[in-house]
Amino acid sequence: MLKRNWFYIVGFLSFAALGSALIAEFYFNLAPCKMCLKQREPYYIIILGFLLVIILKWQHHIWFYLGVQLVSIYGLFYSIWHVGIENKILSGPKGCSSSLNITDNTLSLKQQILSKPVINCEDVAWSILGFSAATINSILLILIFTLNAIYLFKYHVSKK
Repeated sequence: MLKRNWFYIVGFLSFAALGSALIAEFYFNLAPCKMCLKQREPYYIIILGFLLVIILKWQHHIWFYLGVQLVSIYGLFYSIWHVGIENKILSGPKGCSSSLNITDNTLSLKQQILSKPVINCEDVAWSILGFSAATINSILLILIFTLNAIYLFKYHVSKK
């Protein structure tokens, strides 16, 4: 079953992950932080590759699956980093918090407040059963990475 359907499962999981993030953002008005936006990039790449492979009918070529491995690692980097930020284990990148620069000028302070996004990477906007969106994304990417590695080894590397 994995051999025949893995290509479509990867596509479905990517569409579902990205779709749920966009629904949360636009339907439920949950604005994403800088790290949340970075975590979406692997899914955009996988979906673009998925559509390209369908158009070119290359479902059984190894390049798509190698690309999935690479973007999964990229996505895992950001999602695990984000989980660390949420749990206050790691610090976020510049611009990931809602801190303001010290100033004596009230006009400058007002400008900072109006131009700065209020979304802090440490804040968990929503969670399901105690799992934040970043944690769920990490679990999903680990699942995709692991199953894709099994698929690659079983059907492409171990061919005799």
